[in-house]
Amino acid sequence: MRSEIDALKANHTWTLQHLPHGKKPIGCKWVYKIKLKPDGTVERYKAHLVAKGNNLQQIQATKEFLRKHFKLKDLGHLKYFLGIEVARSAKGISLSQRKYALEILEDTGFLGAKPAKFPMDQNLTLTQSNGELLKDPSSYQRLVGHLIYLTITRPDLVYAVHVLSQFMDKPRVPHLDAAHRVLRYLKQTPGQGILLSATSSIPLRAFCDADWARSKDTRRSITGYCIFLGQSPISWKTKKQTTVARSTAEAEYRSMATTCCEITWLKYVLNDLRIKHSQSVILYCDNQAALHIASNPVFHERTKHIEIDCHLVREKLQEGMIQTAHIRTSDQPADLFTKALSSS
Repeated sequence: MRSEIDALKANHTWTLQHLPHGKKPIGCKWVYKIKLKPDGTVERYKAHLVAKGNNLQQIQATKEFLRKHFKLKDLGHLKYFLGIEVARSAKGISLSQRKYALEILEDTGFLGAKPAKFPMDQNLTLTQSNGELLKDPSSYQRLVGHLIYLTITRPDLVYAVHVLSQFMDKPRVPHLDAAHRVLRYLKQTPGQGILLSATSSIPLRAFCDADWARSKDTRRSITGYCIFLGQSPISWKTKKQTTVARSTAEAEYRSMATTCCEITWLKYVLNDLRIKHSQSVILYCDNQAALHIASNPVFHERTKHIEIDCHLVREKLQEGMIQTAHIRTSDQPADLFTKALSSS
């Protein structure tokens, strides 16, 4: 408790003032927590001093002011906060991703669980209808919300969390089991992350991939990409495509188009930061048919239904913004964002 008081003073979290005449003092509450090490032993004891009181009349007046200028919906009292607790962020204390991962394991009771070597089983198929509905979906929703926050620096979790987040509305038992598998993977790799090197070179490199008709419910394909600034990964994504692709080549080509949009945006960002990047961005794809579509100036029956994306990729190719290149599937890092992979 003394350490907490000293931290509040050192960080100037609160400013002590004399109580105005006629005002009643607000209440304070001590909140205690035991922090555990990965092996389950006690790391330290923590105490938080939480002030109780937000002037309700001022809160209501602020809401009324905002309602006059914007269309807003009052969601009522705060039930939980995604990510770092308000009390900690108010003090300016940022938790590392490793500590956050361990806190998720602690809060869900998986700190002592058996570790898993990869986040999602390769043969697992999750659908909207298979399995019994969870009686309390809020626990699943909170867990996936925590995992979404963790993907900010954990590209290895992006695909699994993408799949799990599709069942937030009506989660079922197999969905929760799959989420627990991700927690056991976190137990295996709590300190996994990315390295942004200070000595990395500037050229952008992009890798894109697609998994054709991956979704069993909609048969839509999955787009996945990752973009590197030199050796440092700076952008990655897993996303279900908006329309059903008729072939693997079409799915791969739509993935190329999505990646081109991200490359264009990153080039603008670099330009705003006054970082010169005049060379073409090499866009790696493991599908030869998609690469041929990009370089072939003639539209024909097989490509007219993807004409808009053809125009986009080909335009960037002709401008010199991108340069396409083939990469073997075994060397494709974007595979991580389109399907569940083994530990190897």
